[in-house]
Amino acid sequence: MASLRSLAYGLYEQRLLRSLPADKIPQHIGMMCDGNRRWARALGERVEGGYTAGAGKIEEFLGWCDQLHVKVVTLWLLSTDNFNRPPEQIEPLMKVIEDLVDQLAAVGKWRLHPVGALDLLPAPSAERLKAATERTSDVDGITVNIAVAYGGRRELADAFRSLLHEHAQQGTTLEELADVIDVEHIADHLYTRGQPDPDLVIRTSGEQRLSGFMLWQSAHSEFYFCEAMWPDFRRTDFLRAIRAYAARERRYGA
Repeated sequence: MASLRSLAYGLYEQRLLRSLPADKIPQHIGMMCDGNRRWARALGERVEGGYTAGAGKIEEFLGWCDQLHVKVVTLWLLSTDNFNRPPEQIEPLMKVIEDLVDQLAAVGKWRLHPVGALDLLPAPSAERLKAATERTSDVDGITVNIAVAYGGRRELADAFRSLLHEHAQQGTTLEELADVIDVEHIADHLYTRGQPDPDLVIRTSGEQRLSGFMLWQSAHSEFYFCEAMWPDFRRTDFLRAIRAYAARERRYGA
């Protein structure tokens, strides 16, 4: 029975793939990998088991993105709000993230780029993220933004702080800066500067909110909310999200 179900899903996925217009594939996908803790609790497992299962899905997901020639993927793995939890809850998650980043770097197919307030992380964790970035800097593959200690409000605060420091060093007065500052100036100081904004943002676990994810960059993004918890997210679910995106008429705020 299981083999028949697997065959049916395989055929369905091939049909979904054939239905996707090549010119309507998102070039940047934001992925909110949500539901790991609830997945673990539903199975009666320790929370750490949910984190590990969620991390195990990442490489598979990036393979699906490779197949569709997606250019940039942003994976939200740990928010700034998560740091309000007790340290004993954060430490196991950080260990899983560190191991995941090392594993992705070892694959050698993707260029890793941490985005977030790395100063909030323990120094060894921040160093491992930076080391993985350096090891993959020359890789010609998907740019994978690892959003750790990430929050949209913190990103905007950091962007404005960076912008002010830059102009202070140039001797620009606040009055002069106020006269010239525009959207491009701010975008140039985001964690994702130089990258295209996400075309599609996917959130798993049935939650239908952004929770501060890429507040600036997602102004014109399309959104897709999936009921599956992240560890249960299937290629079928992914292709359905892409199909829904391809069927939409993007208006870019018009």
